[in-house]
Amino acid sequence: MPALAAVAAATAAVAVLIVSGTGASAAEAPVGLGTAANFSVLAGSEVTNTGDSFLAQSLGVHPGSQATGFPPGTVAGEIHLADDVALQAKNDLTTAYNDAAGRTPFTNRPAELGGATLTPGVYRIGAAQLTGQLTLNSQNDPAAVFIFQIASTLITAANSSVVFINGASPCNVYWQVGSSATLGTGTRFVGNILAQTSISMNTGATLQGRALAQTGAVTLDTNTINTPVCLQPTGSPTTTPTGTPTGQPTGTPTGTPTGTPTGTPTGQPTGTPTGTPTGTPTGTPTGTPTGQPTGSPTGSPTGQPTRTPTWVPTPSRTQLPVTGASGGGALVPVLTGLGSLAVATGASLLFLYRRRTSES
Repeated sequence: MPALAAVAAATAAVAVLIVSGTGASAAEAPVGLGTAANFSVLAGSEVTNTGDSFLAQSLGVHPGSQATGFPPGTVAGEIHLADDVALQAKNDLTTAYNDAAGRTPFTNRPAELGGATLTPGVYRIGAAQLTGQLTLNSQNDPAAVFIFQIASTLITAANSSVVFINGASPCNVYWQVGSSATLGTGTRFVGNILAQTSISMNTGATLQGRALAQTGAVTLDTNTINTPVCLQPTGSPTTTPTGTPTGQPTGTPTGTPTGTPTGTPTGQPTGTPTGTPTGTPTGTPTGTPTGQPTGSPTGSPTGQPTRTPTWVPTPSRTQLPVTGASGGGALVPVLTGLGSLAVATGASLLFLYRRRTSES
């Protein structure tokens, strides 16, 4: 049962890729042209031109080395004849041709393409012809790819055209031709023609694309070959986002200082304190506290005792300073007076003492 389920899933996937003759729904990758994408015309043998044809890109020939008719024809790019640049472009052309020829799955189409409207995909045709108008509908996908695998020839009638609707891109249209391609007079054609042999553009035919022939010649007659324009998908942003998403900070947070601080914070002292705190005395006190006597008492107590002592004091000698003339001549009268005073005082005290004793 698991094996049967796998087979059924694979069958369903293949069925999604294969559609009817109107087109293929599987998205195709573009065919890589390599350096051949730099050329409007690339030939194996030679390039010939008549009239004032204009090539928007380069012209190359390899292994041939002839390109005649320039001027009057104009090549906006470079001309490479049998050089290494032309050889590399031819090798890239061969790779692109084989890629386009091998793409699968494909849808078979009848020879006549005129009047048809095709959606993106790979189409296989025996010998293709275009009369009138072929419409390519990209279904609003500018990256849509159209590949035409033509077994033999591609021939367009005069004034035929290929047009786009719904945003198709000319650079993603490839015509892989098994032999030669011929664009009739006045034909307006688009896409990259990858021919095995040769390509001829009749008078006034225009091509928005490239004429690339592997082995034969490319013949021009008053033709214009412009570079195919590759359109950008409309569902994707047309440009790269111009910046970081708005929800994310665009740089360093603005609150961070823009550089190193230019000085010490202003709240901090700018240097060492210039002196001792002002509450402390600024020096040693200049003198003794004013509440303390500045020296010894200058004399005896000024009053008398209120009670007679019960004992007789023993006079003591007091050395008085000399205040008079030197030699102490003035000291005798003083001592004499003090002696008399002492005797009188002693007698008085003795008298008072005896009286008190007798009364008691």
